[in-house]
Amino acid sequence: MSYSDTRFFIANQWQDAADGRTLAVVNPATGVQIGRVSHAGMADLDRALLASRQGFDTWRNTPAAERARLMRHAATLLRERAPDIAAIITQEQGKPLPEARNEAAMAAEMIEWFADEALRIYGRIVPSRVPGARQLVLKDPVGPVAAFTPWNFPINQATRKVAASLAAGCSIILKAAEETPAAAAALVRAFADAGLPPGVIGLVYGDPAEISAYLIAHPAIRLVSFTGSTPVGKQLAALAGQHMKRVTMELGGHAPVIVADDADIELAISSAGGAKFRNAGQVCISPTRFLVHESLCADFAAALAAHARKLKVGDGLAAGTQMGPLANPRRLAAMGELTDDAIRRGATVEAGGERLGQAGNFWAPTVLTGVPLDAKLLNYEPFGPIAVVRGFTTLDEAIAEANRLPYGLAGYAFTRSLKNAHTLSQRVEVGMLWINQPAAAWPELPFGGVKDSGYGSDGGPEAVEAHLNTRVVSVMNV
Repeated sequence: MSYSDTRFFIANQWQDAADGRTLAVVNPATGVQIGRVSHAGMADLDRALLASRQGFDTWRNTPAAERARLMRHAATLLRERAPDIAAIITQEQGKPLPEARNEAAMAAEMIEWFADEALRIYGRIVPSRVPGARQLVLKDPVGPVAAFTPWNFPINQATRKVAASLAAGCSIILKAAEETPAAAAALVRAFADAGLPPGVIGLVYGDPAEISAYLIAHPAIRLVSFTGSTPVGKQLAALAGQHMKRVTMELGGHAPVIVADDADIELAISSAGGAKFRNAGQVCISPTRFLVHESLCADFAAALAAHARKLKVGDGLAAGTQMGPLANPRRLAAMGELTDDAIRRGATVEAGGERLGQAGNFWAPTVLTGVPLDAKLLNYEPFGPIAVVRGFTTLDEAIAEANRLPYGLAGYAFTRSLKNAHTLSQRVEVGMLWINQPAAAWPELPFGGVKDSGYGSDGGPEAVEAHLNTRVVSVMNV
């Protein structure tokens, strides 16, 4: 399949870097370079910022109905192009082609939902205590947005930020991942072809630290939206705080899966087990710590290991592939380090635990038992295809372990008891909890975490609200 080099999108023009710099793009299934992406310098960022300011002046004054119409047109184009976009995602990121198709289709659905949300941005009239006065609460777009998105879902993570910004009337500069540039460019191209005015969307790539430092500090930017690791998110939030910039952060997770003694084991394996190895475990809400009642623990671990061993691992473009490679060599090295550390501390490998082949970034779907609490794997987000199964005796014990870490993004639980479900919903400290089901991150639902997993939302009406200023205007009749 063909793959083209990727350039910036500034002022509705596809552009090379002013100094001509580029970066390599590598297929993670083969380790072979498949293209290049432009690398931004300060001159490129200045052009993007100027265009974004001008685009905001246009877009904020565009009627909401027109914004919604244009967004729906972009969603239609994205859906029509989904097969080609899916192939791009798989070449860049590695996930199996069916997963990439689902990602592109969900992106189109997200845009459509946010397009309708543009029509539901309401202020209100507050009864006045003073006769003759009218008190208005107004909602205005906050201004140009700087958004930073990762490589694990190169279309969907970007779509969440772009669609919410456009619905609110904001312009946006998207700093997408250098590993997966063409996928993000395909998203932007759909909006451009739908007729988006110049400057409303900008797209740049380059050195993440340089770009974030420059954009966040710049007075044109009024909101910073980031999806990525907790350590980087804390750095960016601190920088934004120095400049009084509003921030939304969707950060790392280490999702617990609590399997109670009355759980449906087949349901737990099929849903949470399936979710564990989706996108090779490179999912912020991926199940990681399987906390299973001691009466079920051995059988559950055996069933999960059997599930892992049956998965077909290979090139995401190959028919029948169920799990592709890790996205880059860094993740491959991390899997080896986490697994070796756990084994040294007494863990048992029930499935996988090793690299597959020498070409590409393939790691066998892995299930470990007997992992002690001081192992790195139970304290740092693995972000890969490794599951840990641990037993518990009481639900209180399981909840304590689920809440032990500073992460609080997603969690899962399986129980037939309404009492257990209520207790879990009240006490498990996560932003998203799914009970007796896989994750269902629909556009209309909030998407975000608590504790060190961030704040704000990339879904639901809450995502649009973050892009709005709330102002009061009181008018006295004279």
